[in-house]
Amino acid sequence: MEYSSKQSQEKRRGFIDPRTKLALILILALFVMGGLGGEQMQPLKMILSALPFALLLAEKQWTRFFRGVCILVCGYALLWIMPYLPAVLSYFALFCGGILTRFVVTIMMGEYVIATTSVSEFISAMEKLCMPQQVTIPLSVMFRLFPTIGAEWKSIRRAMRMRGIHLGGAKAGQVVEYQMVPMMTSSVRIGEELSASALTRGLGAPVKRTNICRIGFRAQDYLMLVGCLFVVCAWILEMCGVRLW
Repeated sequence: MEYSSKQSQEKRRGFIDPRTKLALILILALFVMGGLGGEQMQPLKMILSALPFALLLAEKQWTRFFRGVCILVCGYALLWIMPYLPAVLSYFALFCGGILTRFVVTIMMGEYVIATTSVSEFISAMEKLCMPQQVTIPLSVMFRLFPTIGAEWKSIRRAMRMRGIHLGGAKAGQVVEYQMVPMMTSSVRIGEELSASALTRGLGAPVKRTNICRIGFRAQDYLMLVGCLFVVCAWILEMCGVRLW
């Protein structure tokens, strides 16, 4: 049976290109999380807020999708009940609801990027953007750091449960000693190993690297990039006093 690397890479390709994902993160961070444009951009912000969840559905990331939807619904529920609460609770609901509705969307987009983009695809995208190695190498290390730390955290929690150490239990005071200390030491070790792995793969070499992963813009990428450009143009027109709606 003939093995086709091209077909294998095509099956593993994400729904959109890594460069499109970076552009979407930037747009979401500026307009949704940063609040750029104010209330005049609210219709576009609602569309942008739904985009990460649509992408998660397209990639069949069901767990992340439902978790993000639940958190976002909680945020809007806090904003909805805020006028009916006493003064102190009203400020607290406004603070929590504002944080959740603004930050969750961008965080979910970041989770989508990490879950659906391999390190090779990310490095290839950064090279096509002509980014220097001083930027590419640290970002590629950080790109794998968070999933690895998450797996290490789950392993430490399983080991604690086997020893009967959990929050609210008889040994709750040992949680910091048996969970946080191993997590900090593991984080340092994981960072060093990922840095060594990146250098072993030739990321710091002076010659140009080759890459077998295939990335490229498709119809959905052009559509989303045009949408990002439209959002920026709408913001510029709003700044110039032109009302679009």
